[in-house]
Amino acid sequence: MKISESQLKLVNDQVRRLVASDNYFGRRLREAGVTEVRTEADFLALPFSEKEDLRNCYPLGVSAVDEREIVRIHSSSGTTGTPVIIPYTARDVEDWAVQFARCYELAGITSEDRIQITPGYGLWTAGIGFQAGAEKLGAMAVPMGPGNTEKQLQFMVDLQTTVIGATSSYALLLAEEVERRGMLDRIALRKGVIGSERWGRKMRERVKEGLGIQVYDIYGLTEVYGPGIGISCDAEDGMHYWDDLIYIEIVDPATGVPLPDGEWGEIVITTLVKEGAPLIRFRTHDLSRIIPGPCPCGCGFPRIDSLQGRSDDMVKIKGVNVFPRQIEEVLQEYPQLSSEYQIRISHLEGRDTMRIYVETDGTQDFLELADEVAHEVKRRIGFTPLVKVVELGVLPRSEKKTRRVFDERYE
Repeated sequence: MKISESQLKLVNDQVRRLVASDNYFGRRLREAGVTEVRTEADFLALPFSEKEDLRNCYPLGVSAVDEREIVRIHSSSGTTGTPVIIPYTARDVEDWAVQFARCYELAGITSEDRIQITPGYGLWTAGIGFQAGAEKLGAMAVPMGPGNTEKQLQFMVDLQTTVIGATSSYALLLAEEVERRGMLDRIALRKGVIGSERWGRKMRERVKEGLGIQVYDIYGLTEVYGPGIGISCDAEDGMHYWDDLIYIEIVDPATGVPLPDGEWGEIVITTLVKEGAPLIRFRTHDLSRIIPGPCPCGCGFPRIDSLQGRSDDMVKIKGVNVFPRQIEEVLQEYPQLSSEYQIRISHLEGRDTMRIYVETDGTQDFLELADEVAHEVKRRIGFTPLVKVVELGVLPRSEKKTRRVFDERYE
């Protein structure tokens, strides 16, 4: 999707502000001889920014405003390496709330709803983003935060909450618990706004059925406001994003060359009006594509497809490049398997080995099923893994994000 004249003007304003601020990115632009952006060619000549750049800015070198204008900071959820700290001005906080309120509205959520918020609060952007959007919408926010499943279920019943905000992992855990207790007829949930990690078709259906809800994918990242910069709609055909506030390009992950609409690649985001920490051509490493044409739902904002993983979650085993989603696509073909799986890669006796752990409902012999899955992975991907089939519920559930790939060669 080509950048528009109005978006170019906003990018030019951002470039001029960055250069004037003399922050980390402003100095980089000045050193590259960039002082303005007038054409699409000018824009495409701008250097990419990366998460590593933000680590180099620690703690507040990314800020493009006077410290007195910073009203809040957030930090990404990663647990290793130098933290990434993002400062927000009052306008940034307001713009983020407006975007999240738009997400709720596109999902058919109104001021009459009661929104139970289960993602974490604090430095992570998730919980407070869900809450700010709910308050902007005028809905009742129930700020539970993560964990304490017993109280989550109690409040679902006692407050008759109608919307659940959660990671897909915790939504699954709640769905299984509601089903186990036979309490679906006692809750009033009708919609779920789910985000923070990629999830497949099988897991989605499990959550929809277990909680009796429609589900909507929410998109966002701490470096760019947080969750709420995009959401799926009732058409279930991609996620709309707010192109008056962000510009999205899709590039080839290997070369950085922009790709035509419809082709899969890496999402690159430019913030058009952000004040505290403007980002120009920020490489997210999320894999998607721009969906061309109008959406059946009638919303005029453009769309990206559901995330298909990350360009940096690829592992190489026995000379083959493997993405976790490729394994997931195989597992989805077996109705007797649950949505949960775990991949462990190790180096044993001079060679790499992949072990895949999957859960089954027990309708087929475990050894026979393991053999079938191993052969299908071999047919599609090119090597034979060791497959271990276990009973439903054996693999760990998470109140936050579920780690599915363990590369023990480097641990």
